Amino acid sequence: MYKEFTTISEVAGSLLTVEEVEDARYMEIVEIELQDGSRRRGQVLMTSKGEALVQVFEGTEGIGVGQSKVKFLGRVMELPVSPDILGRVFNGSGVPIDGGPGIVPDARLDINGSPINPVARDYPIDFIQTGISAIDGLNTLVRGQKLPIFSASGLPHARLAAQIARQAKVLGEEEKFAVVFGALGITFEEANYFISELRNTGAIERSVIFVNLADDPVVERIITPRMALTAAEFLAFEMDMQVLVILTDMTNYCEALREVSAARREIPGRRGYPGYLYTDLATMYERAGRIQGKKGSITQIPILTMPEDDKTHPIPDLTGYITEGQIILNRQLQHKGIYPPIDVLPSLSRLRDKGIGEGKTREDHPDVANQLFAAYARGREAEELATILGEASLTDLDRLYIKFAKEFEETFIQQGEYEDRSIENTLSRGWNLLRMLPREELKRIQDIHLELFYDNNQSSSSEE
Repeated sequence: MYKEFTTISEVAGSLLTVEEVEDARYMEIVEIELQDGSRRRGQVLMTSKGEALVQVFEGTEGIGVGQSKVKFLGRVMELPVSPDILGRVFNGSGVPIDGGPGIVPDARLDINGSPINPVARDYPIDFIQTGISAIDGLNTLVRGQKLPIFSASGLPHARLAAQIARQAKVLGEEEKFAVVFGALGITFEEANYFISELRNTGAIERSVIFVNLADDPVVERIITPRMALTAAEFLAFEMDMQVLVILTDMTNYCEALREVSAARREIPGRRGYPGYLYTDLATMYERAGRIQGKKGSITQIPILTMPEDDKTHPIPDLTGYITEGQIILNRQLQHKGIYPPIDVLPSLSRLRDKGIGEGKTREDHPDVANQLFAAYARGREAEELATILGEASLTDLDRLYIKFAKEFEETFIQQGEYEDRSIENTLSRGWNLLRMLPREELKRIQDIHLELFYDNNQSSSSEE
């Protein structure tokens, strides 16, 4: 039996206080009926001494103190799921907005999910090919991993996210692959770009899209990523699919969390963000992974824009602690006309070595990746030395490394927005670059691989 109250005592921002309430539960869903008969949804954020603090998803405009009715529904926020969610576009609250029919659910799942028991987790070991050399070759994405992209205002993270969504695949056996895309606080143009890109390439048939626009209610932004992850869990663990979840922009999510925290009059933490920001992010990031005995998996790529390009800002800082590495976009590479402007040196995939090598990508992959890192780093150092001391101070070998770094950026990192490179293509490009250097400089590559790929030029035959 639903409990209905007309005892709203205060409205502040997106929050309202309901008095004389008994047995209200944290996260319980409520329905608010306005004087004109329209209805809105909300969620209980806090209960204390007969009072309930309710967060209204569609905003509180028009809600009258002591006049509007609040009905407590006795359940938490749920997402109706079935195989029919594939190919569909939803708003941030899980309502279809693509003109299609409503979802006839096989089940209704709590959007807050259930934590994966650490003992039941399976270790991420399988390579996911994104078709992007700077990721596949050097900062490899592994099935079940969470690998964020750290971007900044004006950098092409939206284009990169769309490219990954179009191209990502698991190699080897015929695996059912799906993409769940969660857009948080983005513009209509950005949302339309993502949907159009997936539609035009046919990738939308294996995708589920949740869109929260910049002018949508801020509080809806807090539930949108949880909607996306709940859909991913259904596809992965009930339908045995390999699911890639892309969430952009997590900075907008954190700003929404700060705004709601301020409305709740909570004591702010670092830079005004709530003290539980780390815990809140972890409840979402940790929903990625593999479970023993289950064929499916969830891999996460959260994308965030670093305020003022600051890696020490709380959002990228805390994200880095929770996730297994990061892909960092670089403004200087962007100015050089390099796409995607991925700075491979500070980027990191902590699970890379678990997902590459013989039987996964190719036996020479670990050696090639390590040598490319080392050679590019030395080339960048030589460039800095030339800037400080002048080119006359450089040795012939230093000049060769500078040339290597330039070629590396232009032929390995640089690639077309619709260019889908196989891992063989990526490794071939790596070997072509390494042949610019004397054999004795390749100290991180085993002799057997040098003989097979450097001396015999075998890799060029597989380049596409």
